[in-house]
Amino acid sequence: MQASGSHSQLGRQQFLELLVTQLQYQDPLEPVGQQEFLQQLAQFSVVEGVEQLNLQFEDFLKLQTLADGANLIGREVEYQSPNTGETLRGRVEEARVVDGALTVVVEGSSIPFSNVTALLDGDSSNTSP
Repeated sequence: MQASGSHSQLGRQQFLELLVTQLQYQDPLEPVGQQEFLQQLAQFSVVEGVEQLNLQFEDFLKLQTLADGANLIGREVEYQSPNTGETLRGRVEEARVVDGALTVVVEGSSIPFSNVTALLDGDSSNTSP
């Protein structure tokens, strides 16, 4: 996510440099018309608006992912151990977003949500140690 943010900043910086260079080297006898200059400023405003919208959307997605994880807290899940690959069961204690991906903490171990294979009935009698 940061890569897209740094790429966007680089694009903004390049746009400003090109605009300033264009103004420095324009022909004084035929300067850039007011309409063309206003169009370029409007384009820059649109780019800024789209970048802000993208940042807000990324925040929304992170919040949505956390909300999805919060719904798992206290539920029993079946998952593949990231270390051994064996199928285990346990109760979700926490939910975190790590590098944009949902991670759940099951009995003290961080498990990528992609390793969760089943959401089990909330009945604790089915819980295996």
